[in-house]
Amino acid sequence: MAVYTDINEVDLKAFLRQYDAGELMSYKGIAEGVENSNFLLHTTAGSLILTLYEKRVEKADLPFFLGLMHHLSSRGVNCPLPLPRHDGALLGELSGRPAALITFLEGMWLRKPEPAHCREVGKALAEMHLACDGFALRRPNALSLDGWQALWAKSAGRADEVLSGLREEIGGELAFLEGAWPKDLPEGVIHADLFPDNVFFLGDQLSGLIDFYFACNDMLAYDVSICLNAWCFEKDGSYNITKGMALLDGYNAVRPLSAAEIAALPVLARGSALRFFLTRLYDWLTTPEGALVVKKDPIEYLRKLRFHRQVASAAEYGLASA
Repeated sequence: MAVYTDINEVDLKAFLRQYDAGELMSYKGIAEGVENSNFLLHTTAGSLILTLYEKRVEKADLPFFLGLMHHLSSRGVNCPLPLPRHDGALLGELSGRPAALITFLEGMWLRKPEPAHCREVGKALAEMHLACDGFALRRPNALSLDGWQALWAKSAGRADEVLSGLREEIGGELAFLEGAWPKDLPEGVIHADLFPDNVFFLGDQLSGLIDFYFACNDMLAYDVSICLNAWCFEKDGSYNITKGMALLDGYNAVRPLSAAEIAALPVLARGSALRFFLTRLYDWLTTPEGALVVKKDPIEYLRKLRFHRQVASAAEYGLASA
């Protein structure tokens, strides 16, 4: 269960008195999530999410994340909204951790998304990209090329424990991406982690986006490539071109990709596959047995990376205009 910091009823009630949030009726930890401790609260005013930000989240980044949610909500994007305290601050403290109260978003994430859901995700991602225009704060992507090199340096020495030959393969991949990584593509604020568990649906209707704690400034098409990796591969590792076509069509219907973005998509997809491989590999090698974090298999993303190496153009992802 991904609750790293426990809370007690007395401290929680005192924390809630700083907000117009009603009286506490019940609360429970939420098992899903990796970076932070999350709790579902039921109060006399309704349901809320309490997030305690753990050490892996920089406190200096929190104004960006919380401000972004307010900005997106004001632009019509359905996402959770941080509640202000009586003094107007969006951030408080509970159990020695920075903490925020967030509105509850109705819906559930899909374990088996279909092409129609992928189309909705593509549309929602493009709408989010457009809505971020004008957001004043900036946050560099700490998990781009420089971040990958730093992560790899911490894991390379033990990589062959996971799979023989891995050290040489990933070293070569990093060298390739260092030279091939696109420049001068359209940039803006990206979600950077729009996996199925961060998109809620009510039936077949997308009800909102959550978990903006990897959001940053980077190439918009890079965000598209993250979604291709997260939404369009099947459990057996095969790429589902029907899902890819739907996701890309949905995105293009709202914000058409430029010719340069389309040409760069295979390299961007390699990079985003490597990004998630490296974070998973690091956690796989360094998280002790019995820890609260559920380790995710890095080999899943190694297989995706190897698939993208064979892709010659974005047409192979299902992009008709390529």
